[in-house]
Order: sequence, then structure tokens, then C-alpha cells
Amino acid sequence: MSLQHFSHQHPLVFIASHGHEIEKVNCSACGELVSGSSFGCVEFGFYLHKQCVEAPAEMNHPFHRNHNLNLFTRNPYLAGTIICDFSRKTWENFVYHCSCNLDFHIKCALFSHSIAEKKNVEFQDISRIDPSINTGNVTEELKKAECFACRKPLLDSIYFSPNCGFYLHAKCVDLPAEINHLFHQEHPLFLQFNSQRLSCKICQKPQGPEFVYCCSPCKFALHIQCATIPTKINQPFHRKHPLILQSVDECLPCQICQETTNLNDFVYFCSICKFVLHIRCVSSPLIIEDKLHHEHSFTLFPRQVLYCDACGTLGNYVPYICSTCGIFVHKNCISVPRVIKFYRHQHRIPHTYFLDQNESEPWECRFCLEEVNTEHGSYFCSKCNYIVHVKCATKNSRWYYEVDSTETEEATDSDEPVDLREIHPHNLILSGDIRDFKQCHGCLLPIDTSYCYCSQCDFFLHKACAALRAKKHIWFHYCQKLLKLTSGCIFQCCMCKYFTSGFAYTCDKCKERFCLRCSLLSDMPKCEGHEHRLRRFTGESKELC
Repeated sequence: MSLQHFSHQHPLVFIASHGHEIEKVNCSACGELVSGSSFGCVEFGFYLHKQCVEAPAEMNHPFHRNHNLNLFTRNPYLAGTIICDFSRKTWENFVYHCSCNLDFHIKCALFSHSIAEKKNVEFQDISRIDPSINTGNVTEELKKAECFACRKPLLDSIYFSPNCGFYLHAKCVDLPAEINHLFHQEHPLFLQFNSQRLSCKICQKPQGPEFVYCCSPCKFALHIQCATIPTKINQPFHRKHPLILQSVDECLPCQICQETTNLNDFVYFCSICKFVLHIRCVSSPLIIEDKLHHEHSFTLFPRQVLYCDACGTLGNYVPYICSTCGIFVHKNCISVPRVIKFYRHQHRIPHTYFLDQNESEPWECRFCLEEVNTEHGSYFCSKCNYIVHVKCATKNSRWYYEVDSTETEEATDSDEPVDLREIHPHNLILSGDIRDFKQCHGCLLPIDTSYCYCSQCDFFLHKACAALRAKKHIWFHYCQKLLKLTSGCIFQCCMCKYFTSGFAYTCDKCKERFCLRCSLLSDMPKCEGHEHRLRRFTGESKELC
């Protein structure tokens, strides 16, 4: 028996079984080893599995209703390699191709067609593996593998044995081909390959060509997981009303993670109480352990409280509780660093859940100048009585870094003055004679008080400039390294942008230089003509004093 196949110029002869001499031949369509019956042209070494011979030249695939798929014997593109949109593997043999740039390896197209047609008889002989029971012999490849249908980790659910050639969850094979959904009542949604790369209407995440429930005419798509989540739930920490899954036209904080929702996000919402939960936060873990940041575990508490004991923020939220310490914290505040290095302060600053104090005066945050509630969390340096809100200190990742409390702290500002021999080669003499005009070579200001001068050359320094620290922490410098006092060059100050030839504090790491006027400026200076402290004003500042 022979047949003429469009992929080869010669008739293909039926081969009942392969003898030993030609047992190691590959199918020219799917690339896999030929075993059992096949069709072939022995003269040219061209063989096809019986299943590949019977594959139609044009396929109406239930998972791609927009167009038919055409079988190509070679790369349909002018250049590059083909990537199968089902298995995500590169391919060089026969491929089903659509004009919308959807490509399937021939075996993947036939296999997924069987899934769509619910020909479950093909799966009866494939063993199913429960990852919760079968914990042995799990390879690194399996740990990284994703289900070809839902693109979730393969080991998240019962899956078919990889010996079948595919990574598939058993539940994904049993998905209904058509559903009706509350959010799109005009038309039913069909299980489709997301060839149009539509974003999920619920989670808003852009998607690749995996399975989605889709209405192609309306360009409406839902993830498999998003399509099956309940549209109404009841929660123990909001017992007054049910929470409805809906799009919200307000930006409100999630009551568990405290992250503000985006406009028109789909969330679980109580419109009466303005209570919001992210979809992902509904399944927040009941117990969280983070030994790096707290010695005890935290448990989700099914009530709302007013204050977070870690960051001191006011507002109703669903907390996690450490019953040992008796503290309530935001979910995100469980991982608040124990000790940080904040760019505006020279010392490391430890976190405290409350502050012992005898003074009746309120504590003022050294960043925002607002009052700090010392009955709740803050960062406090006992060496300097420097305090800052947790939210202020950790607002920007550039402003701080977490440090190990067991490590030795590097040296900070000291009273050790600069070695003047590194600044000027000659000895300097102290003088109080200010009759003639003289200019300080350090700060470039006129000299009207005691100063040091060089008897061999025209060099003058204020007495204070001659006693400057050799190394200094500068509060507005993000590198957080001590800067070294240098001289002898013309430079542009990285703060005020003026060019100067005076002294500079220079960072060895980033090479930034700052003039003395900027380097000696306090982070919260006081002016005799104004009752409040002054803060640095930038273009990002929203208000003045």
C-alpha cells in the first residue's frame, strides 16, 4: 500500500514495522523517532508517522476560531526560528501556521485538538502524578516547568506524566470549552489560545498566547484563574456586608497590603464601607514567619485596628498580630528592617516599636517635620536623639539600605581635623590681624576674624576652615560614604552647581564634590527671622512652610 503526500515528491510506501537496520529513523514531520507502522520513501530517507500522514493540510482548530491553521513543511517566515505557541519550544519540522502569526508544532496542534474535542480516551493510558504525594524524583526541569495551558507552575497541581511529551495539569484538560461570565453577558466566552495577546480584564496583566476565556469580536479575555474566582465573598474581618468583585473608579488602599488600587481596577469592594481587598490578598497566608526581621511568627487577625505598631500609620486595616509581643502590623510591615542606614543621618538607626521618654515635648520627624507618635513604630538614634517616621525613611529605596545589626559600624564623623600638610605644603601661622582685605582659600569668603596664613606664599584660611574635619558625612549625599576634604582644583559643586576653587568634600566612590557652603549646611537649619525649621525645597516639594 502506498500514498502520495503533498510534502514529498515520491509515493510513500506503508511500512508495517521497522527492521533493525532502519530502526533509528526520525519522522520528517514531528522529528520524533519512528516506531511501529509508518509511511516512507526509503530511497530518500523520508518517513512519516501514520498519525502525521493523516494530519489535515488545513485545520479548523477549536482553540483558534478566528482562522484556519495551514500545515507548512518548512519555516513560513523569511528568517528566524519557529517557536511553538503551545510548548514554547523552537521547531524546524512541520508546523501549523496562521496568518495572525500563531504557530504550532504538528504534534502540539493534534494533541491540543484532541483536548478541545474532549477525546479523553487519549489520556486514559497516561498516568497522573500528585506532587503532594510524589515528592521524590522531582528534577530541576520539573521544578521550573509550566503547564502548557495555564502557564502556572506544573507542580502546583496534579499533572500528566511528562512521558507523554507535554506539561499539562489534569484540571486544565477538563476545562469547559465555553462559559458565561457576569462581566461579559453579551456573548459566551470560549476557551482559546490568546493569539491576539489580549490583557485579562480582571487582573489587567498582559498575556502571551496561553489559554484564556475569550470573546474575540469584543476583544474581551479572562485568565483561566480569573474566570473562575467568585464574584461575591464574605470575610470574617468585614462581617457587615459581602464583598463584590467589581471595577472601582476610586483609588483606595487595600485593607491587607495597604497598596493603593489603580483607577478602575477589579477588586473585592464594599461600596457602603469603602472596604477594598485585592484579589490576590483574599488568599493571604494565615501565618507569616520572617526570622530576619522579627523573632516570632505573625498571624492574620480577623478584625480591623487603627494603628500599625511597626510604622505608626493611622487608619483602619486588617493586621497581622504577634501574640508574643502584643503588636499589630501591616502585612508589608512584617519585613520592616531592624536597622537601616538612612542617607540623612551619619549613624545606623534601629527600629523601635515604641519609645521610652520622660520629656513631655512631642518628637518631630527629622524628615517631614510632623509629629512622631512614640507609642508606635519609628526609627530612632539614641546617640543623637534623631527620629524619623518609618514611612519617611523607607519611602525611596535610594534613601536607605538595610544593615546587619551584628556587624561593626564603620567610623562616622569624628572631631579629628584635617592634616594641614595635605592641604598646603608650608607651615601656617595663626594671626588676628584683620586690617587688610584677605580671602579664605577654603570657603572663599572674606576674612574678618582670626585666621591662619602662610609666611612663604599668599595663602589664608579662616581659623575654623583650618580645623575642618578630615572626613564628613553629608546628609544630602545618597552614597552614604564619608567624604574626604580635598583642595587644589577648580570644580563644580554637585549641589549648588557653582564653579569654585575652594575646599571640597569629595566622595571616593562616585567622585561627586561639594563646596564648603553646601557641605556645612544643616539638614534642618533655623533662621533668626523665622520661627520654624527650614527644609530643603526641591521641585518635588508640594508645599512651603
